[in-house]
Amino acid sequence: MMSWLTLQGFAWSDYDHEASAAFASLIAGDVRGFLAQVPAYGGSMVLRAPVAGAVAWLGGGELAVYRAVSIPGLLAVAALGVLLVRRLARRGRSTGVRTLVLALCVVNPITIRALELGHPEELLCAAFCIGAVLAAIDGRTVLAAVLLGLAIASKQWAVLAIGPVLLALPERRIRALAIAGAVTAVVLAPILLAAPTGTTMLVKGASTTGHIFVPWQAFWFLGESGHVVIGGDGLPKPDGYRVPPAWLSPLTHPLIALLVIPLSLAWARVHRAVPRFGGEQILLLLALLLLLRCVLDPWNVIYYELPFLLALLTWESLCRPERPPVLALTTTALVWVTFQRAPEVLSPDMQAVFFLAWSLPMVAWLARQAFTPPASLARRTRPTRPALPAREIGAQ
Repeated sequence: MMSWLTLQGFAWSDYDHEASAAFASLIAGDVRGFLAQVPAYGGSMVLRAPVAGAVAWLGGGELAVYRAVSIPGLLAVAALGVLLVRRLARRGRSTGVRTLVLALCVVNPITIRALELGHPEELLCAAFCIGAVLAAIDGRTVLAAVLLGLAIASKQWAVLAIGPVLLALPERRIRALAIAGAVTAVVLAPILLAAPTGTTMLVKGASTTGHIFVPWQAFWFLGESGHVVIGGDGLPKPDGYRVPPAWLSPLTHPLIALLVIPLSLAWARVHRAVPRFGGEQILLLLALLLLLRCVLDPWNVIYYELPFLLALLTWESLCRPERPPVLALTTTALVWVTFQRAPEVLSPDMQAVFFLAWSLPMVAWLARQAFTPPASLARRTRPTRPALPAREIGAQ
């Protein structure tokens, strides 16, 4: 229903620029043409291809396909919302809190904006990542591995969930990693085998940010000013936009992906005395990694924030059940203002300042929460002086 109500057309969107030609080939029966034209998130399009084919078989046109391929992502975040609501119900949370959590999963403005821009794969991948962590927490190794593999196949940034998933599993971590890799390979195999250009897109998307340079990221002030900047839509950006330094593009995506190693090891060290390295608290590590993905990516756009917001919501709902998810709600509002309202009134430089003014403190707060030893562990490790018998106290 939401797809048909909110998605009225795809002209000039990322879907028009990146995905419409591939789906048009699929509708026409040209599977090889479809695989040859998929963008860097082609794995997600392979997963959604049966939906597009079914709609075309029923007589739907390009607009119907555009709407239909958003449905799997919506169903995925809806399933995540239902899962959270059930867990909260078992913990005695009120109907109002559960309704707010479900709404923030499905109908929040960032979700709707991701659909309008033509990126339902972000919903799908986010739900897979968080679902994999929750399955790992529950000890469901195979399900966690399958969801992780589907997430990585959908979009490469999902490698950030590898650390949290493996830490949350009680055992059989190597097996889980092997299953996840096999699932990823199966989904991407049609692209890799049928279309060399598709392989190139996957590698390029994972390794570089190209010429895209936006104000909402940590490297903005390293860019060169005084140039006419052309956006991905072929139109010039307003005055004040910058050109990225040439050395930055091949570094940021590998840097973001590699962060999962030291941060996961640091988490394991801090939480080593807690069963499964912190249980549901591991969602905090996932939220931190996903926020760093946004802050450190020169290509950062509004829908990149959605996985972070959903991970933050999941952590806050399950690990702070005594209060409504105020933090997730407030951060959602800040994201909306940053990307949808600030560009109307602020220069690009001030947009960068506004973004960093809330995102960097959020990174610091999440890191402090993540890497401070749990209170129970701190009490156990704090040295205490043994109590003396009453007669010895009197003797002193």
